[in-house]
Amino acid sequence: MPPPEPPPLPALTRAEGELIDRYLDVVDLLGRINPAHPGDTYRGLRAAQALVAKAALLRDALELMHRRGETELHAATLARALRVLDGERRTARVTLPAESGS
Repeated sequence: MPPPEPPPLPALTRAEGELIDRYLDVVDLLGRINPAHPGDTYRGLRAAQALVAKAALLRDALELMHRRGETELHAATLARALRVLDGERRTARVTLPAESGS
């Protein structure tokens, strides 16, 4: 039996789609840098180096939206898009993990 189809993405402008994609790129890199998660320093270093470029692309996506007159973020719609794109799992890597039993 094939896995269930994911829900469809909500209707987004091209600029909103770019914003979501660039935001998730940054989140993924921050998750790789997070010192509260196991990993090696080289992996974190590479992610930190890439973060500079990805943050600039995120800035550019927001700047484009602003220039085009898209001055408000439609949070509910963008949150739905983030959930469809596995944003909850991806952003969880940025936070501190729960403490283990003492």
